[in-house]
Amino acid sequence: MSGLQAIRYNRGKLEVLDQLRLPHEHSYELIRTSEEAFDCIKSMRVRGAPAIAIVAALAHGVELYQNACEAPTAQGTISYIDSRLDYLKQSRPTAVDLTNAITHLKAVVRTVDIASLDESDSSAQAAAKSAIINAYLEAAEEIFRKDTETNLRIGEHGSRWLLANAPVKSPEGKVSVLTHCNTGSLATSGHGTALGIIRSLHSAGNLHHAFCTETRPYNQGSRLTAFELVYERIPATLITDSMAGALFATRKAEKHIAAVIVGADRVVRNGDTANKVGTYALAVLARYHGIKFIVAAPTTSIDLQTTTGADIKIEERKREELTQISGAVVGADGKVDVSRTVRVATAHQEIDVWNPAFDVTPADLIDAIVTEQGVVEKGESGSFDFRGVMPERWAAVVGR
Repeated sequence: MSGLQAIRYNRGKLEVLDQLRLPHEHSYELIRTSEEAFDCIKSMRVRGAPAIAIVAALAHGVELYQNACEAPTAQGTISYIDSRLDYLKQSRPTAVDLTNAITHLKAVVRTVDIASLDESDSSAQAAAKSAIINAYLEAAEEIFRKDTETNLRIGEHGSRWLLANAPVKSPEGKVSVLTHCNTGSLATSGHGTALGIIRSLHSAGNLHHAFCTETRPYNQGSRLTAFELVYERIPATLITDSMAGALFATRKAEKHIAAVIVGADRVVRNGDTANKVGTYALAVLARYHGIKFIVAAPTTSIDLQTTTGADIKIEERKREELTQISGAVVGADGKVDVSRTVRVATAHQEIDVWNPAFDVTPADLIDAIVTEQGVVEKGESGSFDFRGVMPERWAAVVGR
């Protein structure tokens, strides 16, 4: 597994790698409160659906461990936890991992039996409060731990499926892929989802080449994915978002480009997928050029409550992300000076801006959705059926 870690945690202490300073500077930020976590997520110092959920869950755990809850009763403690989690949920509403984690944590704290407690028995109330907090901490830490296992399984399932279904391969049986945004160790607890499949291909000697897009306007591809690929010594090339069509048209055969592999912030019941804006265009291009389009998503990113992508709430980001850019200064000698950061205008500052953070790729354009439980392929109806990889949740929500 990669040595890169976006999140460092020991009970009572949470540190998050500031991804706005990458690729030029490694700086970890201490997160002590839900407010600090909210700001860290909202400003995208941490991003990626799994990492967002982990940071939110652990940050509130740190608060609880540091005795931030002043409620004297067990019920008051549960109400406090609910209110803090509801607050954190608003930091990135499109990422369903966060919602699912919050729903799970709320359910866990309610497993502590408090129905028969005497409200006037302060020692019993204190013991129940302690049990509730401990249950929360263990559940939040389990979310963190399980994410790495999930990513490794996604990498294994996805690489195996692609090798079996690749439309083109090199004479040695290798494939090249393109990925969008950042879905690696920096977006998860480790290894990654879409980038995890690429890592698994590479580690098994089955990757010919990886291409990554800049991912405008926030440049997660050029700042983060390119950094991870270089760090892992994976053969890779950076392109602008608008070069993908030309790449497929002119280099598909030469470079053995078999698939576009992306992550997901939300996959709804029929398979429609919300991911970083620009994903939909890549899916259209992949279909035209006969290239597989693969979504890598843990089952925690699958939203069975929402039937189609038309009902997904798309977050819109601030206008300055399109009209301004900041970065470390490059000196006359070509070296990067991390001590000097400047912000420059890239457009007229009065131009109107539309800046959706995500778009929705219809299920019809997706060939496979890779989860930790296996690969789901489209049915004859043109949509996906997830009951095989999440039977209990499917039965609870869909009922058949």
